[in-house]
Amino acid sequence: MTQAAQATDAAGTPPRRRNRAARVWGVVVVIVVVLAGLLVIADIVVRNVAEQRVAEQLEQNLPEGVEGDVHVKLGGLSVIAQYLAGSMQQVELSAPELTVNGVPISVHVEAQDVPPGLDAPVGHATATIEASEAAVNSLIEVPGVQGDVVLGDGAVAYSDTVRFLGLPIDYTVTARPTAAGDTVLLEPTGVEVGAGGGAIDVSGLVDRLMGDDPIPVCVAEYLPEGVEVQQITVEPGSATVTLGATGISLDEQSLATRGSCG
Repeated sequence: MTQAAQATDAAGTPPRRRNRAARVWGVVVVIVVVLAGLLVIADIVVRNVAEQRVAEQLEQNLPEGVEGDVHVKLGGLSVIAQYLAGSMQQVELSAPELTVNGVPISVHVEAQDVPPGLDAPVGHATATIEASEAAVNSLIEVPGVQGDVVLGDGAVAYSDTVRFLGLPIDYTVTARPTAAGDTVLLEPTGVEVGAGGGAIDVSGLVDRLMGDDPIPVCVAEYLPEGVEVQQITVEPGSATVTLGATGISLDEQSLATRGSCG
């Protein structure tokens, strides 16, 4: 066997050329790994900057009388890619200590297809608002109810005094709240009459207080135009309301424009 033949392997590749190719591929792999690491770091930096920027924009866009810190979390794999595409896939907003005219509430929002500059409508947004009984009474007015409402297990109660057959009668109505788009419907489920009505027949009063139709409470006038109530959950001392909107803008003018009930 000749010396040249001994210097080749079974595939006929000289050892020197094979080692050179291995070194080249090794360098390529290292470069790819380094670039991937740099892209990951860059995306993390951009994500942090973008979250802070969106939070600052939203805080500036809050309507008059609404104050608080907004925390932003951007979803999706690559924020850079989302920015280049002109839409952020998933944005979570939380304001656990927001105040509305000095009344504290907690707000959490999940939005999809959000423009990076907040200068165009978002695809869809769902908001969850948690409020105490005191906050509900401070912010929402129930038609025909002079006093405060009491939040119970799946129901609300309100008390008042009415004159019946010339006598002042104290009563308490228990009602079940139901979400209905721009309104919350209070459907009376029971009436308790005070001791003053024990000496007379108050069946007519009870029928009148129960009514045939639920009491509509307009909530659109408290919300940005286009936002609707999807669900309301009541428990002793607090209420949780789920809102939804499609095509709503998060700029200052849109958030300050209130809806109305037809």
